[in-house]
Amino acid sequence: MPSVRFTSHLAKFFPGLGPTAVAGRTVAEVVAELNRRYPGLADYIVDDQGSLRKHVNIFVGDRLVHDRVGLQDAVGDGDELYVMQALSGG
Repeated sequence: MPSVRFTSHLAKFFPGLGPTAVAGRTVAEVVAELNRRYPGLADYIVDDQGSLRKHVNIFVGDRLVHDRVGLQDAVGDGDELYVMQALSGG
């Protein structure tokens, strides 16, 4: 089962959020399962069309997700996913 790690920023909004193992064969399936466990989490990751938000990056291991629109990048049982939000401002 893949495991997912998050930037600490999201823990402010989702207490108890930490490294977690979730089922999924694609990044989209992993995001859907995360949202089931933590309702509203997907809103921080994807837009209303299901595309990765502009200031969010997901890595599968050391590979940046290629399909930012459909999130169909493959995920294997032993993969680690990293969800990162870029900080912006001036």
